[in-house]
Amino acid sequence: MTSQKPNDCQSSYDLVAEEYVRHVSNELEQKPLDRELLDRFAARVREAGAVCEAGCGPGHVARYLHERGVQIFGCDLSSKMVEQARRLNPGIEFCQGDMMELELPDQALAGVVAFYSIIHLAREKVVLALRELFRILQPGGLLFLAFHIGDGVFHRDEWWGKKVCVDFSFFRSEEMAGYLRESRFEVEEVIEREPYPDVEHPSRRAYIFAKRNGEVTKPSSEA
Repeated sequence: MTSQKPNDCQSSYDLVAEEYVRHVSNELEQKPLDRELLDRFAARVREAGAVCEAGCGPGHVARYLHERGVQIFGCDLSSKMVEQARRLNPGIEFCQGDMMELELPDQALAGVVAFYSIIHLAREKVVLALRELFRILQPGGLLFLAFHIGDGVFHRDEWWGKKVCVDFSFFRSEEMAGYLRESRFEVEEVIEREPYPDVEHPSRRAYIFAKRNGEVTKPSSEA
């Protein structure tokens, strides 16, 4: 594995933010299973309270959920990605933040969606990040993860003509499910699919629904 300095992922995404928008911001239009699973997530959290997209990039996943009635905001390590997300989605709140240490109270959220953001963590940090997501979820709160299936780490030092230094960790579904259980989540469902040709990186994909045990406390309608 290529070692990284702490800010390499952040600065790399800062460098490619505009190109990332051009290549990725409309990708859901060509990914029917992703839309179906996001619809399922939306149906479960839209009446339950606030939801965070951790590692939101340009905000296209947050926008999809917002359009389906989810009370969502996004955070991303890259300030340039946050700028793009705000520009493209003026009706949604976005902030810079680190999923390893989110500035949110305990049990603040009904849901968290993390689409291909946990892939930038080294394996030894995954459980720490998942425990942070567990902390901010209400009892019964739902976590929806997406990641690449595989072993090891893919390293980029060039991306769309920019010199970067960023690692992409690939995980087996059973490996990630084990990390979730170690972080006290209940794993509800694991889904895998083949890559969409000519749409995305040619890796198999996994999605996991997991929850913090207990019932979601719906916000009171009283002032």
